[in-house]
Amino acid sequence: MAITKEDILKALSYVEEPDLGKDLVTLNMIEDVQVDGKNVSFTVILTTPACPLKDLIRNACIRAIHTMVDKEAEVTVNMTSRVTSGRAGSSEVLTGVKNIIAIASGKGGVGKSTVTSNLAIALAQSGAKVGLIDADIFGPSIPTMFGVEDQRPSMVQGDHGKNYIIPVEKYGVKLMSIGFLTPPDHAVIWRGPMASSALKQFISEVEWGELDYLLLDLPPGTSDIHLTMVQVLPVTGAVIVTTPQKVAIADAQKGLQMFRQPQINVPVLGVVENMAYFTPAELPENKYYIFGQEGGQNLARKFDVPVLGQVPLVQGIRECGDEGTPVALQNDSPASGVFRELAQAVAQQVSVRNATLAKTQPVEIKS
Repeated sequence: MAITKEDILKALSYVEEPDLGKDLVTLNMIEDVQVDGKNVSFTVILTTPACPLKDLIRNACIRAIHTMVDKEAEVTVNMTSRVTSGRAGSSEVLTGVKNIIAIASGKGGVGKSTVTSNLAIALAQSGAKVGLIDADIFGPSIPTMFGVEDQRPSMVQGDHGKNYIIPVEKYGVKLMSIGFLTPPDHAVIWRGPMASSALKQFISEVEWGELDYLLLDLPPGTSDIHLTMVQVLPVTGAVIVTTPQKVAIADAQKGLQMFRQPQINVPVLGVVENMAYFTPAELPENKYYIFGQEGGQNLARKFDVPVLGQVPLVQGIRECGDEGTPVALQNDSPASGVFRELAQAVAQQVSVRNATLAKTQPVEIKS
């Protein structure tokens, strides 16, 4: 009996997307079904190019066709992606940006900007369109991390004669930082409202274009910048960066709880434990827990969120950041693999969040 498109779709209706808990057909993830005798091909539309489950899904599709349609069928599964959005349609800010992700920490010195930079690059390497706002107005480090301290953004005239800033682009990531607009050896001495105003300018007066993910590298703690962000932007979710150290965990907990305040209510996508352990190059099998052990896991368990990744304390990560060539660029480095897995985990949580929670809008905070 000849194979039909209906046979294929029926078989694929038994293949479940593991994260979303529904079948591929119901989720409209199957397109372009082609049948030529025993040759069958179709396209699976993933929810992110960084999907860690693509091979699992591909194999499940082939198995379903062989089991339910024809065991001799030659099956070609084409994989592409269409990043989902967690934004409500009513939001008029950054209309071309699908997902806005806040990267936060309770205290300084935990490597938040290092994690953000490498995460942005790893997402871009997966095929996503990525932007990064350095929202740490008083301590911008993104220009150094990307090796663009001497670059300055250009301007373009938009609709109604309004001028827009063109972000600096490096390693496939669009960048904006106060560090591009002030001399690198000058301190930014501003009151809170001035810093908030600068963040608003990075949002409304920069030509970001179409992005799958816009990462916000926030300053430490909970401040005017954080409140401005959630008031102005429909934030998809937040990622909390900490070290295993007790004092860092205590501050990270406060940062996490801020996003869970009823009047803010930004979903927390998970926790990243940076400097989780030290492995010397000459003893690659050894792990030394210099800053304590399982602090990030304990924080994640307490608030019922996933651990998105554990980043080791590796000299190369620091050196690459200082040189302006983040370690995520080194495909043969074990540390770059950690950030690829982190990018997959973050993209995975964004997809789950978009499929299961209400769309986000800027929040109204009453004083």
